[in-house]
Parts: sequence; structure tokens; C-alpha cells
Amino acid sequence: MKEQLFDLTGKVAVVTGGNGILGRAMCAGLVEYGASVVILGRNAQTGAKVVDDLKALGGNAAFVVCDVLDLDQLESAKKEVLAKFGTIDILVNAAGGNMAGAVIAPDKSLFDVDMAAMRAVFELNYFGTLYPTRVFAEEMVKKGHGSIINITSASADKPMTRVLGYSSAKAAVRNLTQWLAVEFAQKYGEGIRVNALCPGFFLTEQNRALLTNPDGSKTARGKLILQNTPMNKWGNPEDLQGALIYLASDASRFVTGTTTIVDGGFDAFSGV
Repeated sequence: MKEQLFDLTGKVAVVTGGNGILGRAMCAGLVEYGASVVILGRNAQTGAKVVDDLKALGGNAAFVVCDVLDLDQLESAKKEVLAKFGTIDILVNAAGGNMAGAVIAPDKSLFDVDMAAMRAVFELNYFGTLYPTRVFAEEMVKKGHGSIINITSASADKPMTRVLGYSSAKAAVRNLTQWLAVEFAQKYGEGIRVNALCPGFFLTEQNRALLTNPDGSKTARGKLILQNTPMNKWGNPEDLQGALIYLASDASRFVTGTTTIVDGGFDAFSGV
């Protein structure tokens, strides 16, 4: 009976950015607990590879080419999902990322920041969360049930040095999560929930060069991060699956507006 709380059999999950390193692990966790998964992304080749991997796990999966910053494409994607699967129960807003121009290098300052890059990073992370929610949550509202899971960052509440654009955008996503949770609960009832998942430090293609040297050894910044992570290690993408399934399933049916942190203790550590 307890296991049924986490059962996603018959549910349909839309995962934006599901072809990234962390997104792939999230999709794998969803299919392993019974959900059908539709990945939205811009790269059809990598998307098809992820779908093949998910099907190899015994899951039901599909990929739809879509830019999360294009409302028309999102509407078309929704129609495609509904035509194929008939419903939408879970939305995971995993699309996001950073750009070099929105990061302040050690020998630079605020006055050197590329403001176009800043705008692009904010749009990708914030509007790349808001737009899919606006489109796909409409279907959840119609049936009175759904779980939306946004992705924030360890730098959202405690801004990291250098990471200006990404930290600001992810802080806005956390605020958006809380705002949407209240809005949906008050207007549409207890069935529509909005929460966030906050990963700590995981080695991905976007941050690998920042945290490790070409030979695999840790950079000075990588060492500093691990010194402030009590578990003293990077997270594995699969470490996100438990929290994700909890937020997606009925196990968290009285949970909305929260942020679940998966960071090896980074947020709890004061540095002393």
C-alpha cells in the first residue's frame, strides 16, 4: 500500500530539457515508476537517443522538437502530446542553463558583463519555466489534477560569486514556484501543485570546465565547493530521482510551494 504512494503508472509526464544530463536521469526515474514521458527539446538527435534509452528500460517515451521560449511551438507540442497520450499529469521544467557572458571572470567586474547574455540566461531559465507552465498547466486545470516541478539552483538563495545571471534567474524561478503554488491552489483547488527541486553540484557539460581540469583533477573553485559540501562529493544524476518521484506522485499530495534540496549538505553548511 505504501509503495502505491509513489506509483506513477498511467501518468503522463512532460519534461522540458529532458535530453540534458540531469534531465535524462529524471526521465529515467519517471519511467521506472510507471510514467509515460514526453521530452521537449531542440536537438532531435539527442532526444531520439534518450527515447531509445528509456524504451530499453521498458518505458513508454517520445520526443517532440520544441523551443521552450516559443509559445506557438509549445502549443503545438501540447496538441501532439494530447493526441498521442490523451492527458498531461506532470510537468518538469528542466530546460535551463548558463552562458559565459553572464558569468564574471576572476579578472573582470560587473562593468564587463555582457548584458545581452544576461538577458538570454534570464529568459531561458525564467521564461523557459513560465511559458511551458502557462501552456501545459491549462490541461491540468481542466481536469483538476497535476504536479509541476521547477528546477532551481544552490546559487538561488545563496548567490555564488561570479555566477550573476544564472543565480538571479534561478532565484526568480523559486519565487515563481511559490507564487504559482498559491495561485493555483486558491483558484483551482488542492489538485494542482507546484514545487521546485534544487540540485546541488553535479558534473554536467555546462560546468565541467569550471569544476575540473582537462585531466579530471579539481579546479580551485571545484575544491572550494567540495570543501563546503559536507558529503565532500559531486552528486550523481540519479540522486535526483527520489526527490523527483516524491514531488511528482501522491506521496506529496499535501505539498505545494516548497523547494526540495538535493545537495549533499551544501545549503546547511556555514563554512565552519
